[in-house]
Amino acid sequence: MSLVPVLDDDEMCAEARAVIDDIRATRQTDFINNFWRVLANDPVALRRTWESLREVMGPGTIDPLTKEMIYVAVSIANNCEYCIRSHTAAARKRGMSDAQLMELQSVVAMASETNRLAVGLQVPVDAAFLGARSAPASSDD
Repeated sequence: MSLVPVLDDDEMCAEARAVIDDIRATRQTDFINNFWRVLANDPVALRRTWESLREVMGPGTIDPLTKEMIYVAVSIANNCEYCIRSHTAAARKRGMSDAQLMELQSVVAMASETNRLAVGLQVPVDAAFLGARSAPASSDD
C-alpha cells in the first residue's frame, strides 16, 4: 500500500492535473499509472520527474527499446518491482521478445555476480580502462 494516496484525477490540484494532462497528451493515452498518481501528491516532484523522464526517454542516440531494456536492468539491480513490471511492459510494447527478456536477465545476473566479485576482492582498475575513450579489444571480466 502506498504511503500517500493514489489520487484520482478529481482529487488532484490544478498544477498536478496539468502535468497529468501533459502525460496523457505526450503518450497519447488515457491511462495514467499509479506512479504518476502517487507523485501527484507533490506537484513539484511530479513535474520535475515527468520533465526529466520525458527528456531522457525521448528521442536520442539510443533507440527506444534499448532504453526500456536498460531501465528494466537498472530496476532489477535496484529491486524495484514497480519499475521492473512497468518498463518490461513498455519494452514488450516496443518489441522485446521473451528470449530478449531472458537474455537481459542473464546479463543482469552476470553483471551482479562479477560486480560483487570485483568489489569483494577489491580488484584494482586496469590503467587501460582509466580515462580511455575506447576500451581495449576485450574488457570482459
